[in-house]
Amino acid sequence: MSLHQRIGQGIDFHRLEEGRELWLGGVHIVSSMGCVAHSDGDVLIHAICDALLGAAGLNDIGSHFPDTSEEFRGIDSKILLKRTVQMISERGYRIVNIDSTVCLEMPKLAPYINAMRTTMASIANISPDAVSVKATTTEKMGFTGRGEGIVAMAVCLLSDLLPDNL
Repeated sequence: MSLHQRIGQGIDFHRLEEGRELWLGGVHIVSSMGCVAHSDGDVLIHAICDALLGAAGLNDIGSHFPDTSEEFRGIDSKILLKRTVQMISERGYRIVNIDSTVCLEMPKLAPYINAMRTTMASIANISPDAVSVKATTTEKMGFTGRGEGIVAMAVCLLSDLLPDNL
């Protein structure tokens, strides 16, 4: 048997708008602005799903959960993460770790990071220590700096055990 590892990366962007809820990492964030999206707009979970799907060679989040489908309108992104984890598990992969960054001027995310890590780790069946969530600003530059949008980036490592002859 030999260990095979695969790296994936994902990124997601959404516009922000007054009066919408803000969900990040499966956690409701107190904010006057939230993401404009077909689903709940959780850019962090979307970036993580893209990283996981990419590492497993399963295309991207849009190919599995299209924003043209009524089935996914307003869907809780934790459901998308759960389905993604199931897909990669069916391919024989397990998550080693996830590292992510959210770019947002306001609100400050530090008070929510542990809850995000715990929530996503629970869904992914891994330890919260295997999920990193970092937050940064863009120092008032660009669309994120002006408060017009949000960006999340993620990388992940998957592993599997396969016989040497495969």
